[in-house]
Amino acid sequence: MSPSSLPNIFTRVVLLSCLSSLVLHIPFIAASRLAGNETDRLALLDLKAKITYDPLGVTNSWNDSIHFCQWHSVICSSRHQRVVTLDLGSQRLAGSISPHIGNLSFLKNLIINNNSLGNKIPQEIGNLFRLQILALENNSFTGEIPVNISRCSRLTYLGLDGNKLEGKIPMELGVLTKLEVLVLRFNNLTGEIPDSFRNFTALTILSATENNLEGNIPDSLGQLTSLSRLALGGNKLNGAVPPSIYNISSLIELSIPVNQIQGSLPPDMFISLPNLRYLLMHTNRLSGAIPVSISNATNLLTISISRNQLTGKVPSLANLHGIQGTNFELLSLSDNKFGGELPKTMGNLSIKLRSIGLGRNQIVGVIPSGIGNLIGLDVLSLEDNQLTGGIPYELGKIQKTKVPMVERKQSLWRNTSFPWKFDFVNKLTGAIPREVMGISSLSIILDLSNNYLSEALPIEVSRLINVGHLDVSENKLTGKVPASLGGCIKLEYLYLQGNFFQGTLPSSLSSLKGIVSLDLSRNNFTGQIPEFLESFSSLHSLNLSFNDFEGEVPLQGVFKNASEVSIIENMKLCGGVPELQLPKCVVKELNNAKLSLAMKLTIYIVSGLLTTTVIAFLVWCWLRKKREGLSSKPSFHDSLPYLHLPYGKLLEATDGFSSKNLIGVGAFGSVYKGILDQGKTIVAVKVLDLQHKGASKSFMAECEALRNLRHRNLVKILTVCSGVDSRGNDFKALVYEFMANGSLDEWLHPIPNLVESRKLNFLKRLDIAIDIANALEYLHHGHQTPIVHCDLKPSNVLMDENMTARVGDFGLARSPLQIAHLSSADQTGSLVVKGTIGYAAPEYGMGSEVSVYGDIYSYGVIVLELFTGKRPTNDMFKDGLNLHNFAKMALPDRVMEILDPTLVCDIEEEEEEEEEEEEEKKGQEREYLALLLKIGVACTVESPRERMDISDVCRELHMVKALMLE
Repeated sequence: MSPSSLPNIFTRVVLLSCLSSLVLHIPFIAASRLAGNETDRLALLDLKAKITYDPLGVTNSWNDSIHFCQWHSVICSSRHQRVVTLDLGSQRLAGSISPHIGNLSFLKNLIINNNSLGNKIPQEIGNLFRLQILALENNSFTGEIPVNISRCSRLTYLGLDGNKLEGKIPMELGVLTKLEVLVLRFNNLTGEIPDSFRNFTALTILSATENNLEGNIPDSLGQLTSLSRLALGGNKLNGAVPPSIYNISSLIELSIPVNQIQGSLPPDMFISLPNLRYLLMHTNRLSGAIPVSISNATNLLTISISRNQLTGKVPSLANLHGIQGTNFELLSLSDNKFGGELPKTMGNLSIKLRSIGLGRNQIVGVIPSGIGNLIGLDVLSLEDNQLTGGIPYELGKIQKTKVPMVERKQSLWRNTSFPWKFDFVNKLTGAIPREVMGISSLSIILDLSNNYLSEALPIEVSRLINVGHLDVSENKLTGKVPASLGGCIKLEYLYLQGNFFQGTLPSSLSSLKGIVSLDLSRNNFTGQIPEFLESFSSLHSLNLSFNDFEGEVPLQGVFKNASEVSIIENMKLCGGVPELQLPKCVVKELNNAKLSLAMKLTIYIVSGLLTTTVIAFLVWCWLRKKREGLSSKPSFHDSLPYLHLPYGKLLEATDGFSSKNLIGVGAFGSVYKGILDQGKTIVAVKVLDLQHKGASKSFMAECEALRNLRHRNLVKILTVCSGVDSRGNDFKALVYEFMANGSLDEWLHPIPNLVESRKLNFLKRLDIAIDIANALEYLHHGHQTPIVHCDLKPSNVLMDENMTARVGDFGLARSPLQIAHLSSADQTGSLVVKGTIGYAAPEYGMGSEVSVYGDIYSYGVIVLELFTGKRPTNDMFKDGLNLHNFAKMALPDRVMEILDPTLVCDIEEEEEEEEEEEEEKKGQEREYLALLLKIGVACTVESPRERMDISDVCRELHMVKALMLE
């Protein structure tokens, strides 16, 4: 090669190199174009493709007709138009998560909780380095927790509970130093708790209950000085609780029940844990005594340490001066080895105490009469001790209907029961006090079995209208079964065996149609077996043995199956199914073929009269219908899908108004879930308590108010029922559409101490405010005569399956024209109740008549509650401070200080791509929030006529939403 040719060769090499570089970069250039908005769009479409079931149509808008930033459940950054939030929570979706989720590189919030998604969680989620909230709770995800989640270094919330995850918890998660909430409960996780959790210095909540974790609780958890809730119940943990745990002064809940924890409680634990409210360590192997420092536990609400091996005398209840007069609610010490007597000063405990559990110990002596002072008590469990004496009549003082907190596994669960138990091997004597039977709010269980109680069963038993389980077996009760027992129409389990009852069974028991198990054995009952027993479709266990029944055994119902009936040692019985092996009954001499001529003639005459009467009635109905047809105005019932729904249908739809279908209790009655049309239609049945003063007026008011009301933001009434029940008593009920997502109150104020797996974001709260305002505008301006609701509050705002808010409960509704036409005496009576404390307008307390301004005030309170998260009756509101002033003082610059903490996470802690956009966006969101709070404040001013008109409210709210979406 000649030197002269080198420049040409060098030139070719350079050109080839440039061409190669260009060729190599062509895919990169194309990829760069796709890496922006197009990548997000394609990733979302692939997500949609992996969703196999979308009943609410949440992804219907995910197509090319509009920009993907306008798709339902998608939120983009305003500057770069990149997806920052994907909220598909509670949409009933099925399918899986596409691995392309990892291409949404600007994503900060991934919320897909409360669905039915399955398969494994994609490892590609680890590519989302901006991710802050990952909420995958309550789905069906399988496999192990992806190790790659540890790459999401900005995570503050990781929710994986309620799935089918297995394997060990990755130790790599320990690098997530910004994590504040970690929820892993209700899975199948195994292995030990990683020691790397020591790095979670910002963690406030750690919940891993209901798994299969094993080994010791790491001592390193004691370094999590910000921890407020530690919940590890329902696992296989062993060893002692590390002493360092008892030094986390910020702990509010220490929940480690249902494990194999050993050791004793430190003497000073209630001093080193000054903020502790909930101590749940039941079902372990703890030993020793309860620390004396418990007298300093001024913040305690719950102590549940039952089912351990604790010893000593009954914990010094007399010395629990630290919890007297507080909100202390639950004391559960059952199934230990405590002895001694119950302190006479037991009645000095907090009147807010709702549950005492001391059963299955070695307690002696009598039940202190002072226990009747605990008027807030819902649960009293003293069974299986060595108590003597009678049942104090003072227990009759306890009349309040509560929603008790009962112990179940590792945590506190809501239950609508009110169980009382005095059973097993106690030695209680004397009569059952009438005062105890007079507790009408008693429900679910009254168990007085296995004692020495005597005399008759009090006729006041009829007042137990809500009781589902009554057990007075194995006592010395005498006399006849009171006919009033038939008033306990919700009874499912009735046990009277092993007493000295006598006589025939009262016919009133025929109203107990929901009975599942009935035991009358080992008494002195006589007469025939009542025929109504064979009509009890729910009855599957009947024991009549060792009595003196006579006559023919029925053949239908429970009597068809000999394995469900016991009738031994009743020597005068005959007939029945062959399996019972009873003698045949003697044929009756008088039968239908030998009726006397006089009897036949009587039958003919009566039949003729009945036929004539029926014909006359049909003619009268035809004429009346013809007259009504001349009127052009339709009746209330004409517009309803179910006409004249009878009591029997409602009884069947609600399973005999069973307590398991009870979904709410209000001032004038109870609401039950019902099923009509052979399971096709779910309804809510509001049964009026006609014994309550004003219930009938409430029924008429609601019927009148709903006669011509039709609006998408009002609860739709299906029909009414006004007649008599099975006992001939007046019966009134209203039947509504069933609202699948409960009330707004349940969303704003969920059950405490449980990590909330569903929440209302800022936009959803705004939508709810708009829905309620639309309903009020329709009520106030949609008719010639305005309708005033009079009881607007979050518990009367219900959420349908699409989370659309609907206003309900028109029991206090009034029209100003109605008030004007009332006599002065009627006005006084009608204006006594005008809403609920905190939501009722202040002028109502000074005797003013109802008006639309009162509804505006109630609405303003709801708006302020929506965005501050505080009820108007919060303990902080006193000495002239109320919710109105609280919000007004924060305007316009301090709104973030009063914001609901769950919204602060959505607004203040979001990290935008660039600093200037962060400041701009925060400023906008605070401005929107200030506008909303101004509306709430303007609606709650003291002077009625200075409050905003609801039409102006609607206009302002729609403007705020338009600005947000823009």
